[in-house]
Amino acid sequence: MKYISRFFILFAFAALPFQTLCAKEVKILIAENKPSISVEASSSFKITDLSGGKKYLVKKGGKFTVSGDKKGVKAGSVKSGKGLLLALTSPKESFTLGGNKYNGKLLIQPAKSGVNIIEQTDLENYLLGVLPYEMSASWPLEALKAQAVAARTYTLKSIEDKKTQDFDLYSDVRSQMYKGSVKVYESVEKAVNQTKGKTLTYKGKLFYTYYHANCGGHTDPIPWLKDTIKPLSGAKCGYCKNSKSANWQATISLSAINNFLKQNKIPGTFKSVSVAKKESSGRAKTLTIRTSKTKKEVNCNSFRVAVGSTKMKSCFLTKIKGRTFTGKGYGHGGGMCQDGAKGMAEAGKDYKDILDRYYPSSKITRI
Repeated sequence: MKYISRFFILFAFAALPFQTLCAKEVKILIAENKPSISVEASSSFKITDLSGGKKYLVKKGGKFTVSGDKKGVKAGSVKSGKGLLLALTSPKESFTLGGNKYNGKLLIQPAKSGVNIIEQTDLENYLLGVLPYEMSASWPLEALKAQAVAARTYTLKSIEDKKTQDFDLYSDVRSQMYKGSVKVYESVEKAVNQTKGKTLTYKGKLFYTYYHANCGGHTDPIPWLKDTIKPLSGAKCGYCKNSKSANWQATISLSAINNFLKQNKIPGTFKSVSVAKKESSGRAKTLTIRTSKTKKEVNCNSFRVAVGSTKMKSCFLTKIKGRTFTGKGYGHGGGMCQDGAKGMAEAGKDYKDILDRYYPSSKITRI
């Protein structure tokens, strides 16, 4: 027995070669560039120093601090220049950080001014922690099953197109909302298990199965994509009009608009904004902003995100008066309408019907 510090009692054991990662393993960034963060283990866990492969066993759980910088990381009393991998000794136990519980392995890596923490977990386990934060667990099972297939496909496409070296997805709206898989809802578990391995493909290939809260009656091409494939080209909905997100009105602050002008180097003071171009459904594609010095046509979705996407809920605008916007729907409007999926399920449609409507010409494929 070796006492390293008051934080850990560690047992060193022989380094074992790393196994090749399973193709269905997902790496999610759950803490980003944190100078330090408190972590709690519910029971014993192993630590692997990625600098040399030396391994330790922490016999008791408890709280400890993870910290670091670009030179290295530290978990409790264990330091590493390259990184540390923490693995629980029982699948029934968990790590807690940031108020959420995780049962996968934690990869601790140095970041620019702190540490990144990446959870490594199984794809199907990951989905258990995505669905209840992207769609209510109380919604009909067929809607949840459609969400499971869409989220699984989005995840696998993200892994396929991985843009970073160390992780596949963010744990927020930059990818999919995720708060760990320890708390499992029965309905979510059924949805994931009953669609296990099922994805959507188009012409034999995975694609990004985008989704959003409410389409306002019609989905449209994804606003930030230059090339649109058939499954993401838009579709009539007709099942989301009774949602509380179906209609909205918001007044955008002058400071938010001025910040947008500054960020986009548009000179002058704000005068007015109007719809310039629309999609065939009526959703605004671009806006014309007029200032005291110029007028500029801008992407509506970019403007919406900049001034606050929870206030200006969509670009399906029905009226603009000064800085007050009135519109329909909630979200970017592309891919699956989640309120519509709920409405279809309540009308007796199954998850295949839902996916066929919102991703036309796609095919359900088992991986």
